[in-house]
Amino acid sequence: MKQIVNRKAKFEYQFIRTYEAGVVLKGTEVKSIKAGEANLNDAYCLFINGELFIKSMYIAEYDHGNINNHETRADRKLLLRKAELKKIEAKAKEKGFSIVPYKIYLSDRNQIKIEIATAQGKKSYDKSKSIKERDAKRDLDRVKKEYKM
Repeated sequence: MKQIVNRKAKFEYQFIRTYEAGVVLKGTEVKSIKAGEANLNDAYCLFINGELFIKSMYIAEYDHGNINNHETRADRKLLLRKAELKKIEAKAKEKGFSIVPYKIYLSDRNQIKIEIATAQGKKSYDKSKSIKERDAKRDLDRVKKEYKM
């Protein structure tokens, strides 16, 4: 399984701190994620009764599933320690901070994990700065590659 990354999140937000969270999934959801059939583009995290949920994360229906197949955009509970949940909730209540799901991957113990981050939204001038830095890095890499040949 390859990592499923929300690349737009790095562009839109400045990450303050990242956390590794487990997620409650059904069997067909696990099989679809392992096949790479998931998407984090519209996903966001939200606290409901002191528990953290990921909403609007797309997991495609499993091809070989039956009538017990899962919903594609169901709310899924994230599993974290209580201390981490309290830190994240306190940060999320501050003005300008969000909880952003960044990537889905398989852990060393073969479990599906979601990397979430407490993040602050970037201003438009920060985004243009990111674009300039990325272009400069690309040009530098291109020059290095030509020099090696």
